[in-house]
Amino acid sequence: MKIVFKETFVIRLEKQLKYIAKDNPRAAKRLKKDLLTKIRRISSNPKQFRKSIYFDDNSIRDLIFKGYTIVFRITETQIEVFGFVKFQEKPTD
Repeated sequence: MKIVFKETFVIRLEKQLKYIAKDNPRAAKRLKKDLLTKIRRISSNPKQFRKSIYFDDNSIRDLIFKGYTIVFRITETQIEVFGFVKFQEKPTD
């Protein structure tokens, strides 16, 4: 299944990576590499991840990785990765 990264995900991820890189550029690079590796594995079994706590929709799932929640939607043809948040009750910008 094809994985598509939505602009909202890319913007939030890059913002977080820039923040981390201020103190530790190597940690930012490692986080990005490890996170993208984990996301690529979603396609093998996307329904193994929990139903999103942010949406009332069974096709939207949460991948938890190192304290971050990556939110994605499963469609018939692709996986749309659109959310990237640190744990919080309700997502914000």
